[in-house]
Amino acid sequence: MPSDNILIRPFQDSDEGPVQDLFVDVNRALAPLDLHEAFEGYIQRSLNEEMGRVADYYAEKGGGFWVAVSGDDLMGMFGLEPSEKGMELRRMYTHPNARRRGVARAMLARAEAETARMGASQLDLSTSELQPAALGLYRGAGYALVREEIAEAASNKTLGGGLRRFHFSKML
Repeated sequence: MPSDNILIRPFQDSDEGPVQDLFVDVNRALAPLDLHEAFEGYIQRSLNEEMGRVADYYAEKGGGFWVAVSGDDLMGMFGLEPSEKGMELRRMYTHPNARRRGVARAMLARAEAETARMGASQLDLSTSELQPAALGLYRGAGYALVREEIAEAASNKTLGGGLRRFHFSKML
């Protein structure tokens, strides 16, 4: 998948299948063997509550969802929804074939720009211990770690399962 000519644009209905596929594929790849069943439950819950209805979910929350494409190829995606003090970055995933090519950095920059455009001055996000590249990206982009937690309860935002979650924030 080439990273040339990356276009980051708002989600369209025609993105639904590729977005769901990327969400499922990335989460299955992240799943440790001992958490396979928990991940499958998390995937199904998230598809039912959020990823299976992206346009409606983010519109209801007062946010938005974007995709990074190169031609017809989905290279990545992310969503934004209001948080207590600004906006929260959600569902930022990069296709495995597009990693280490600047796609995630470009999506993060766009998320920051969209946050500011929406009138918020703070972007919040979280990731898990299973995503060391994401931890490095956010730290390198000036995000401050505001707390760590062991996520026990599952929701459409977290697997639970005792995984360590890292919460970051950045003033824009």
